[in-house]
Amino acid sequence: MTTGTASFARPAHGMNAARLSVTGRLFITVMLILIFEGAIRKWVSSASTLPLILLRDLLASYVVVRALTRGHFRHQRAVLQVMVPWSACVLGWGLLQLTLGESTFAVLLIGMRFWLLYIWFALAAAAGMSERDYIAAVRALLYSLILMAPLGLLQRYSPPGAFINQTLDTDAEDLFTVIAGVVRTTGTFSFTSGFGIFINVCTPFALGAFEARRHKTSHRAFALVALGALIICTLVSGARSSFVYTGVMLGLYLMGNVAFAPMRRKGIALFTGVVALVVVAGLAFVFQGTVDAIQERFQVASQNEDPVARILSIFLGEPAALENAGWLGVGIGIGSNLAQYVQTGGRAFVYAESEAGRTVIEGGVVGAMFLFMKLIFILTGVALALKRSLQTRAIFPLLVWFTVAVAFLSWPAIGQLTANGLLGVLLGLGLLSLRYPQLRLFT
Repeated sequence: MTTGTASFARPAHGMNAARLSVTGRLFITVMLILIFEGAIRKWVSSASTLPLILLRDLLASYVVVRALTRGHFRHQRAVLQVMVPWSACVLGWGLLQLTLGESTFAVLLIGMRFWLLYIWFALAAAAGMSERDYIAAVRALLYSLILMAPLGLLQRYSPPGAFINQTLDTDAEDLFTVIAGVVRTTGTFSFTSGFGIFINVCTPFALGAFEARRHKTSHRAFALVALGALIICTLVSGARSSFVYTGVMLGLYLMGNVAFAPMRRKGIALFTGVVALVVVAGLAFVFQGTVDAIQERFQVASQNEDPVARILSIFLGEPAALENAGWLGVGIGIGSNLAQYVQTGGRAFVYAESEAGRTVIEGGVVGAMFLFMKLIFILTGVALALKRSLQTRAIFPLLVWFTVAVAFLSWPAIGQLTANGLLGVLLGLGLLSLRYPQLRLFT
């Protein structure tokens, strides 16, 4: 996977396609289904859950098949040299678990989906998309973010029992709240975690748009609106993780934008940073109530839990879960919410809350190998992103790969449907950011 990452980092050759490719259109379609499927499920029909999942899985699979049959990997053969043996390893281990009675055929299929499909999708999409496809996908993502801001505000200032705050299988009195009477917003997603992950995906690209060269007033307005939408969504989300993450990313952007800028542009970079801070401070002042609510949430949480222990469990796994993990594992895929839904009709994470714990419990030795491969992949990607940032004198590639690193280490990607799909989208965009490190949104 290390050399596979490097093979995507070819210099950009411009927007040489006259229109979007089939792969580009499929990628954007899958991304938009991921963003808006929750709205259909909770506001139109909960029976649409499985058809929507099946639809986007089929589209994602077609992207992979198309890449393999159309030769999209001809310049990234290292990807096949890593992913084909790894896929065979996961399948073989799953069959061993099945043979020894630790799994079922349905769980194995679900596990192959969660462990492999959307990584293959990301690699195939990145191999087959042009810069025009890439820019179109980023624009679609940012337009979705801009549309999400007013929806988040409406949810934040509506009572918990309002139709707009309806979620799947949850009564009004059981909704997640920041403090009493203040809901944790979900946007178009079926649960709060999906909205938080969406904010994480959008953050580097909203900041990248603010960093990008803007030649017209409309370009500057779009960058300001995208940044404002990001801050609003973060404020109304009520999620401590989103609040901390966006704050850290904003700090990295402000420092990196000045540090990486050429000497002749450092003044402009500093001015841009000041404008960004003014936007953030202004929105925090306008929506002071959301800031007060999240501050109270931090205070309450600090009294009831050890923040250091919580962070370590998120990134490294719960100690109890890791101690109980066996060498064989309990079944690849069995810890996912889809497997629990198929088996019991519920959606709870039974085996572990953290991604690391769930991976080791499900896969045993192979799960530990998966975690090690993720770490190598992250280090390689961050190193390449640093190289690209130094070459282009822009912080954007590093911001994207910082997000990829956080996603691989902490998102419930092998357990939760939306996180799994959005990781594929983010990884695809991350790989494309190595090939096209200058975000040319306004050319």
